[in-house]
Amino acid sequence: MTPSQDVDQHPPASQTAGERVEPPSPSDPIFPRSAPPSDHGIGTDSAGPSSAPTQDQPQSADASANASPNPSLRSRQQEAERAKKSNMIRCVASRSSHPHRPVFAPLSVPRSRRLQTLGVLFWALLLPISIALFFLILSVPLFWPIVIPYLIWIFFIDTAPESGGRRFPRVRKLAVFRYFAEYFPISMIKTTDLPPDRPYIFGYHPHGILGVAAVANLATDATEFPASFPGITPHLLTLATNFTIPIFRDVIMAMGICSVSRRSCESILRKGKGNAIAIVVGGASESLNARPGTADLTLKRRLGFIKIAIRNGADLVPVFSFGENDVYEQLSNEEGTKVYAIQKRFQSLFGFTLPIFHGRGVFNYSIGLMPYRHPIVSVVGRPIHVKKNPDPTKEEVEEVQKQYIDELMNIWDTWKDAYAANRTKELTIIA
Repeated sequence: MTPSQDVDQHPPASQTAGERVEPPSPSDPIFPRSAPPSDHGIGTDSAGPSSAPTQDQPQSADASANASPNPSLRSRQQEAERAKKSNMIRCVASRSSHPHRPVFAPLSVPRSRRLQTLGVLFWALLLPISIALFFLILSVPLFWPIVIPYLIWIFFIDTAPESGGRRFPRVRKLAVFRYFAEYFPISMIKTTDLPPDRPYIFGYHPHGILGVAAVANLATDATEFPASFPGITPHLLTLATNFTIPIFRDVIMAMGICSVSRRSCESILRKGKGNAIAIVVGGASESLNARPGTADLTLKRRLGFIKIAIRNGADLVPVFSFGENDVYEQLSNEEGTKVYAIQKRFQSLFGFTLPIFHGRGVFNYSIGLMPYRHPIVSVVGRPIHVKKNPDPTKEEVEEVQKQYIDELMNIWDTWKDAYAANRTKELTIIA
């Protein structure tokens, strides 16, 4: 098998959407304790969302023959076979006599994988394409009678980003988002039911470089969320500055994305039962620590979303995405370096920062800005019930935060051997 081989397979789903998944048993042979190498996009086999981990070695033929007839277990065993093929490809690539030469994608890539790549390109280029399209329209005087009122509407009239957005279910169901999720693939596991008789705040961890699983799981219907949590309407939140960008703002609002301001949060939660907001808690600071094999979280000093939950009586639900930090490599930027100082200065000026990162390319597997094909599994934890209090005390906020962190650590400890077998360190709350 050569490094240029690219296999397209569609693994059967290992989890029926909507079913609660039990934590893996340490003795389960499909969850090895050995650490598989991170998939950097070379010949990966998975083509559809799956909640099963990648691993180095499949079971033997005898073990497979004696395996449980459970379809979930069989599908994971099949995925282990695919993982072995993928690992063989990576080993060949790593032993190349020219390690610094790029490994190019073959010309004969299956159509489904082309579509997955296009799905990721669509999301990655949506912002620059929106800006370019706007200036193209602006350059034509014939459109000025439309453009000028539109700009006035954006900056002075429209309050939708602060009041729930303009959600269009058909946009969330577009095939392009399904291809986007299948590229990695991205999947979601529910550990308990969430009754739609109250509002919720989903805390998403880690931020990663771009938070791709947050988009797939909470801003589209491409994964298991709609079937797993019927009656709950999620709104992924982002910086208010994104809603000043023409065209782009309207697309993300159609996906249900809203501003992360306090006014926006409370406006959505006050709509009542079944409404939920999703906050990527670590924010820009956490993205600077996103590296493969790690889970360094900025959480201890994040009390704003805890206060909002208490003031509105919204239950807190931690979500941890295994693999989010593994889809990009990041330039070393330890505290005290010039790179770190520049990034923090940029953050202080614009409210966000730009990690210096790289992944694979569109036509090569070695370098570029496309994310690596690495499975991301988002585990939704148990909710922390919050009693409504319009004026919470510091002690009350800290107690709720402690419960939240305990449940987040429980998710990590329960699932890390299954979905973070290639970790280089344990989950750490660094700030």
